[in-house]
Amino acid sequence: MPPKRKRPPARPIKYGVKTGDQVRVLAGEWKDAEGAVRSVDRVRGRVVVEGVNMTTRHMRKSQQHPEGGVVEQEAPIHISNVRVIETE
Repeated sequence: MPPKRKRPPARPIKYGVKTGDQVRVLAGEWKDAEGAVRSVDRVRGRVVVEGVNMTTRHMRKSQQHPEGGVVEQEAPIHISNVRVIETE
């Protein structure tokens, strides 16, 4: 039996959303929320928007988080669920 061939890595796709743009969420739990784009993952097609899609993460004590505990942070949402309001 011949060995399996590996799939080539996905190519990044260009989107009209860039870091720093003001966007509005079009669908989902955070519909009509607005915020600035913090980062864009062009391979997975996801964006992180400031103050949108907040999730909790349990952090172990470390030098960056000496207290440890529960920290709220933004999670990525699909790029098709946002629309650019203002470009930077």
